[in-house]
Amino acid sequence: MATCPECDAEIEVDEFDVDKGDQLSCPECGSTLEVTGLSPVELDVAPDEDEEEEDEDEGLEDDLSDETDENEEEDEEDEDWEE
Repeated sequence: MATCPECDAEIEVDEFDVDKGDQLSCPECGSTLEVTGLSPVELDVAPDEDEEEEDEDEGLEDDLSDETDENEEEDEEDEDWEE
């Protein structure tokens, strides 16, 4: 048995049928829950897919800005060499 962190409903979950990171729905409130522990089974509210996508997008933007900075530095070095 596990408890829904949203509505405190008791949810029957067999610890041998789930893995850490699995998602399930609370039969009482419908919240999407993620298995965070196995012995005993612990549940937490699963992150929204939208939030995960935003986090990934932000990471890509950071990577691109880092590449731009590196390219600008290389350009400046090339200009210094040409003089």
